[in-house]
Amino acid sequence: MIVSHIAAIAKNQVIGVDGDLPWRLPEDLKFFKNKTSGHMILMGRKTFESFPKPLPKRLHLVITRQKDYQVPDGVHVFQDIPSAMAFAKTQVNQWGDELFVIGGGEIYKQTLEHADRLYLTTLEKDYDGDATYPEFEDRFILCEKEDRFEPQAYSFCLYVPKTKS
Repeated sequence: MIVSHIAAIAKNQVIGVDGDLPWRLPEDLKFFKNKTSGHMILMGRKTFESFPKPLPKRLHLVITRQKDYQVPDGVHVFQDIPSAMAFAKTQVNQWGDELFVIGGGEIYKQTLEHADRLYLTTLEKDYDGDATYPEFEDRFILCEKEDRFEPQAYSFCLYVPKTKS
């Protein structure tokens, strides 16, 4: 199974503020939708709660410490990342062999060592926020980059672990 992170990050590593994105980049949302549709997505409870409803055409795996956390049908809840990842491996035939980690900051941090790919939309500006993406540059190398300049400077980047390049 391929474990991929997908995130948009500011120059100062910020990924969110008050449960939302601190910017509006329609092309990034389209990129996220195209990459993750038809796949499994792993997230923390707060990230899951930031959506008005489960995202269509994706298998949702939610990590929470809350006992008896209530979710809609089709959403799976786990107490820890290893159990969620073990379950994901059983779903590869139905949902494909790529599991997308979609946040938040603590989930990214705890799964970084398992990541085979980082799909990062990097913004060339600092933002205020309360959630950040972990430091990764020492363990990953950039292998693809597509620059964009509207409505602001940003790039679609693909990173892979240095040992897998």
